[in-house]
Amino acid sequence: MRNPYDVLGVPKGATEADIKKAYRKLAKAYHPDRNKDDAKAKDRFSEANSAYEILGDAGKRGQFDRGEIDGDGKPRAPSFDGFGGFGGQPRGAGGGGFDFESATRGRGPAGGGGIGEDIFSHLFGEAFRAGGAGPAPGAARGPAKGEDVAAELSVTLEQVGSEEKLRLSLPSGRDVDVMIPKGVEDGQTIRLRGLGHAGGPRSAPGDALLTIRIQAHPRFTVDGADLRASVEVPLEDAVLGGPIRVPTLTGAVEMRIPAMTSSGRTFRLKGKGLPKKDGTRGDLFATTAVALPTTDDSALTDYAKAKRAARVG
Repeated sequence: MRNPYDVLGVPKGATEADIKKAYRKLAKAYHPDRNKDDAKAKDRFSEANSAYEILGDAGKRGQFDRGEIDGDGKPRAPSFDGFGGFGGQPRGAGGGGFDFESATRGRGPAGGGGIGEDIFSHLFGEAFRAGGAGPAPGAARGPAKGEDVAAELSVTLEQVGSEEKLRLSLPSGRDVDVMIPKGVEDGQTIRLRGLGHAGGPRSAPGDALLTIRIQAHPRFTVDGADLRASVEVPLEDAVLGGPIRVPTLTGAVEMRIPAMTSSGRTFRLKGKGLPKKDGTRGDLFATTAVALPTTDDSALTDYAKAKRAARVG
């Protein structure tokens, strides 16, 4: 696979937000549901997902930047320390050691001319001499991988909050149990390896590309891993203060508000939001909406008339 930074079109120093924004843009443009007759779009969609699996994970991104894994997330071949005399010195005689990049730096446009090319041609065959582009003409190719499949999973906020395991039927004909991952966002696509269509004899099956759709909730709105909700407060509780009941994804909890709380005041309930990738949870922000009495309250009416008279006077 190509360099994941090139796939997403972001520089190596891109922030996590920039990477996520670039991935979402590509995923939306090349999603199989929007490009059913475009095979290239499906390939681009799959490539974007693979790139985001690397760059969207801080640990894997660090491994890639250090050269420990390749663009597919696979460990790179170990370095050939101790080879001296190929454009550097042996380790211990100046700190050199054999370096793949320096040994091949002199290769010309046709792939020839590098000092270390011959030894790598012997080790890895003609694929290296051809620039790593693939097998030499006439060489036997391995069996083709099975086709990827695309699927969607609609979930509720309660299911996301409880990290529930759900049963899903895939287009490949397989039924699987899917655990909702921590930190999942609406529209995010995750790769289920080996759950696509079967390939040819002795070949690996394709993958399932599963897009998560989070259903709208009648009470909560989502803000990253945080939740926001409006909480109705009776007038007497707003004036006198005291405990009120606040709904959460796991049931109502009690929260104490101060006296003379007005509408639009927001309180934070820590840890009552959605799960994050690091194992912590977001918060719930409850905004008060003071409810006036539905029946005539003479004391309240007299108070309001007195205040109005004072203002007019």
